[in-house]
Amino acid sequence: MWQDVLSVQPDPERWIVIATAVVALATVLFAPPWRVARNVVTIAHEGGHALVALLSGRQLTGIRLHSDTSGVTVSRGKPTGIGMILTVFAGYVAPSIIGLLGILMLMSGRITALLWLSIVVLAAMLLMIRNFYGVLSVVVTGAVVFGVSWFTPHEVQAAFAYLFIWFLLFAGVRPVIELQSQRRRQPSPHSDADQLARLTGLPGTFWVMVFFLVNAAVTALGVWMLLF
Repeated sequence: MWQDVLSVQPDPERWIVIATAVVALATVLFAPPWRVARNVVTIAHEGGHALVALLSGRQLTGIRLHSDTSGVTVSRGKPTGIGMILTVFAGYVAPSIIGLLGILMLMSGRITALLWLSIVVLAAMLLMIRNFYGVLSVVVTGAVVFGVSWFTPHEVQAAFAYLFIWFLLFAGVRPVIELQSQRRRQPSPHSDADQLARLTGLPGTFWVMVFFLVNAAVTALGVWMLLF
């Protein structure tokens, strides 16, 4: 098993790379598939908050994922300062950054390793989930990844891995646009952008623009790495 996980798989044919990019982009752009796939983005978003909270020395107490694709990560520690700023900032850029890191593994041929690493991360995150829907979301996502990695040939694994990474790469931008739209319709002091505004003194709209620019730049870099 470990030989399979750690082995280097050949790159898929170029048409598979392009086809999975088109499917991933369509999933992000069209509402019906986006409503379902958005749960994966929420997992990545809250996972980003949780990881940076731990790295900055905060105590992670729990993660909740909701059926409306919102989520919340709770940690204890100093309520201000760089650790708190980085923890709040990490959520909206996490999907794109994870997608970029996944590209590095794909380019090195570690396709099965990428899938198993995803399972390990989901299992670790599951320990901190504090509501039923959150548990369901993480378990279903992990089960799909496990099923592909365990029961399918390398060609199917490669197509799934590229689809998964393309989706994370493209999915970083749309939640930022939705965030600003929601802030205009129904302002909330609890959004990540508005929390950063209180922590830094810079307006929430500034942070929305930073989220957008970071994700757009990472997406452009990822497309260039995979296609050019």
